[in-house]
Amino acid sequence: MASPKPRPAGLKLVEGSRPGRDSGGRKVTEPPAFKRVPPEPPAWLPAEARAEWDRVVPELARLDLLKPVDRSALTAYCLTWDRLVQAQRQMDEDGSVLATNSQGRVRHPAVAVIEAASKELRSWAGEFGLTPSAESKVGRQGDDDGDATNPFAGSG
Repeated sequence: MASPKPRPAGLKLVEGSRPGRDSGGRKVTEPPAFKRVPPEPPAWLPAEARAEWDRVVPELARLDLLKPVDRSALTAYCLTWDRLVQAQRQMDEDGSVLATNSQGRVRHPAVAVIEAASKELRSWAGEFGLTPSAESKVGRQGDDDGDATNPFAGSG
């Protein structure tokens, strides 16, 4: 099994035990000095995607997790949300089963779109710490720097 992806320093520090430390007391390396301002949303975002942008960006900006170059990743996250919502609406109108044939039920194509968009959304949400599991891992990452205040220094 692959090891977990490293979390952004800002996410690690959110639950830190003291300035510059994560929740386990490990030193958090400072990220590059990107300008920490939220990106502007693309003008062409569909309404549902724009609503999701407006919902998540203020909180991510409050935590100093966004920078202008995050625009494409955040756009992909919001477009995935839009695709999930549109497919769900279509399935709500038509039902999840369109017909039956000799091999059984024929499920609505939107079911596959919903399943794929859910997986992709979960992946994008994890990049920004927007899932409960991603949030709970905020302070778990970081190299053991051998700091004397860390009771687990050198243990693994």
